[in-house]
Amino acid sequence: MASATSIVFDDIFTISAIDKEGKKFDRVSRLYARSKNYEMELTLDYNIELFPLLQGQSFALALASSLARGGTQATTSGAEGTEDTEDKDRDVWRPDGKGRHGLEEDYEYVMYGKVYKFDQGTNENVTAYASFGGLLLSLTGSFRHLTSIVLGESIYVLMRK
Repeated sequence: MASATSIVFDDIFTISAIDKEGKKFDRVSRLYARSKNYEMELTLDYNIELFPLLQGQSFALALASSLARGGTQATTSGAEGTEDTEDKDRDVWRPDGKGRHGLEEDYEYVMYGKVYKFDQGTNENVTAYASFGGLLLSLTGSFRHLTSIVLGESIYVLMRK
């Protein structure tokens, strides 16, 4: 199943508050932001040493199912070629710097986690929840903008100023 892109959500957010319920950890803050295009509400825990942000600041946020550029596509025909491509896409980024470079090259801050919950809200609004090693994300807004986010699937959050 090939897709045109691995990005499942992308928008610009403006931070309305940081740590409004108090600071709980030295290197982690929780931001609250609203998106410009889709009017989504975001709550996100992030490492302030790696990606410092200020109230009122805007940043780009994307959610992706893979770091592979242009989605996952088989370049050769046959089962063997497809399997090789999928194995390569699995290892787009590696801590040792080897491997292929993907979407992470276009962003300053990347986290890898899992979508663990969806809440049905009022009218057409839903909330998607993901955890990135204990750093949490909640994204609330029209279900139309969250249709590609799948419960139980792994997900990357990518951010840049």
